[in-house]
Amino acid sequence: MNIRLHNTLTRQKDIFVPADPQRVTMYVCGPTVYNYVHIGNARPVVVFDVLYRLLSRHFPQVVYARNITDVDDKINAAAAANGEAIRVLAERFAAAYRADMTQLNALAPSIEPWATDHVPQMIALIERLIERGHAYAAEGHVLFHVPSLPDYGKLSGRNREDMISGARIEVAPYKRDPADFVLWKPSTAAQPGWDSPWGFGRPGWHIECTAMINTHLGPSIDIHGGGQDLIFPHHENEIAQGEGAHGGQYCRYWLHNGYVTVDGEKMSKSLGNFRTVRDLLQHYPGEVIRYALLAGHYRKPLDFSLTALDQARAALDRLYGSLPATGSAPPKVRAEAVEAALADDLNTPLALACLHETASALRKCTDPDEQSRLHATLRDGADLLGLLQADPSQWRQQGGMAAVQTSGPSPEHIETLIAARQAARAARDFARADALRHELAAQGIGIEDKAAGTTWHRLHAEPVV
Repeated sequence: MNIRLHNTLTRQKDIFVPADPQRVTMYVCGPTVYNYVHIGNARPVVVFDVLYRLLSRHFPQVVYARNITDVDDKINAAAAANGEAIRVLAERFAAAYRADMTQLNALAPSIEPWATDHVPQMIALIERLIERGHAYAAEGHVLFHVPSLPDYGKLSGRNREDMISGARIEVAPYKRDPADFVLWKPSTAAQPGWDSPWGFGRPGWHIECTAMINTHLGPSIDIHGGGQDLIFPHHENEIAQGEGAHGGQYCRYWLHNGYVTVDGEKMSKSLGNFRTVRDLLQHYPGEVIRYALLAGHYRKPLDFSLTALDQARAALDRLYGSLPATGSAPPKVRAEAVEAALADDLNTPLALACLHETASALRKCTDPDEQSRLHATLRDGADLLGLLQADPSQWRQQGGMAAVQTSGPSPEHIETLIAARQAARAARDFARADALRHELAAQGIGIEDKAAGTTWHRLHAEPVV
């Protein structure tokens, strides 16, 4: 099965062929850790987690690096306001980020490089760019000289005027060209900094990723991912640095996910629609958030809302409702339809539709052998998408809130009422049985009578977010 990915560089879907089929390399830009991450930060994590799962089925080794940016003006400001070192602040929010992404069923990357652990490599890379005529020192700064690379702009397709305005470039007097960008800048005594051949200072943002990629994956990689907002200037400048330093192709496949809006508007604290993953997890299981992020194609804009989350939870309820509550593990079966959908540029909406089609067939099936096959197919497809990772009985009994503390009657109280209802039915006291059903419903408990007995689940309460 060929995997086709839309390559931002070629502007078309290309068949994925790694440079080394025994070792696929993928790098995704991670967070700048100065606060809790918002839902827009979570989208690339979930998207490229699905790609990581897919690639791992087709190639013997996938080296997936996702970095931590721990030196940045926002980090510096937050740490100074708290009276703490930038590393202390960064480690606290990096730990929160990992915990939140784990709740979204995101696998840990193979490598998690931190920017400040690679300053010597950044300095060496800058020195190499100077030696090759692509960078120059000026007034304590080192800048990349954009005109030295004739094909600069090939990723974004922007012309020179658009690139300068789009990057909000400061036209400083020490620049040889207005488009030149910073590789190294001076620090004051109050700012984080490192000794370098150009004085005490700190790296520019773009050089960080290129140095970490060179260190852990090599001068040329297979896949580079991130949000659409990173195409220019960040990824364009990464290409310039990587190819300026080493020649050849820096990255063969560039993948970018679309923007996330909230209720149709750009996320903003001033609009009151700023959603952190940490806040959402107080009201929804991480798997619900993950499903909502996968419901739209990754390259398209995604409108994120509480309605979308409720729809995702209802969809997961249907999927979990089709799984047997108990029984042995199903045999290993490949979910070919789900895999084919993902192999076509990560078509997660189609993959989810295939998952629901299998679940529907499983609910209607009465043949034990076919039930086992459908169960296995559903499980395999869900694993590719990072879904259905909770215990089905627990999910149903907690109303799709398996990762969230719930209120309401205890399981023991519920089982007592169900037993009383069953006794009333056995005595043909159907008025009493109906009254007990209504009593359970009033307490937020739904029940379903099946041949194997009565099952129950919590009905959803409206979240306050």
